[in-house]
Amino acid sequence: MPLVTIDVIKGVFTPQQKQQLIEKVTAAMVEVEGEGMRPVTWVRIAEFESGDWAIGGRRLAASDVQALAREKAA
Repeated sequence: MPLVTIDVIKGVFTPQQKQQLIEKVTAAMVEVEGEGMRPVTWVRIAEFESGDWAIGGRRLAASDVQALAREKAA
């Protein structure tokens, strides 16, 4: 039984985006392991408060991640 945990900063993803993550990660597991894995594939999204996550010693907030996404899209 696969258990997939996706760690994110609270406020970065909308409920609809989180649903898409759940659906697509489940689909990826089924693609690799077969349809029989769908009913036993658990996907959970763990949200961390802004500032409780850091990269390279720099604390990140939801606004930082959203700015990075905007830069990548440009």
